[in-house]
Amino acid sequence: MDRKERIMELVKEGYNNVKALSQYFGVSLMTIYRDVRELEKEGKLVRKHGELKLKTLADAKEEKEGRQTCAYCTKLVDKRLEFIYHLKDGKIKACCAHCGLLIYKNIKEDQVEACMTWDFISGNPINCYSAWYVIGSSAVPCCSPSAIAFANKEHAENFAKGFGGVVVDFEKGVEAIKEMMKRGQRVELKTEL
Repeated sequence: MDRKERIMELVKEGYNNVKALSQYFGVSLMTIYRDVRELEKEGKLVRKHGELKLKTLADAKEEKEGRQTCAYCTKLVDKRLEFIYHLKDGKIKACCAHCGLLIYKNIKEDQVEACMTWDFISGNPINCYSAWYVIGSSAVPCCSPSAIAFANKEHAENFAKGFGGVVVDFEKGVEAIKEMMKRGQRVELKTEL
């Protein structure tokens, strides 16, 4: 049995990440990444947010129909709200800025080549790191608490005047969403986050 066949069996048994497989076989992470990429191309494996799973009929149907699910909450991704990390070895897509900001803590910064999302007003692509976010507004276009991306601070501030929430940059947005999502804690957001 070759290594790729054994990888398929191990994923079925619960080995769901590249590091665990690397340790099992006693080979480098790059060797396992190469095998996993080949298995993905063959349509046998799916890698979502660093986790490996066997490709199901539902995954194949989604792929065929061009629908993708969020790497964080598994909702279908709406192109107008999606948040995409372009990594050295692929992409991670989130359904909205809320999930995109939560994912950031779980990826290695040196693996990120670019990050993009869409301006809520114009629909134009923007860099996630230079975007402004309205966190916790009464407008909830996707996940809650809401996080909505804007290309410029003025538009974000005007939106917050009408719908509430606070305006923050990327780093403060990551921290705010993380704090708001902690179980059992109510967080009062302040503009000086």
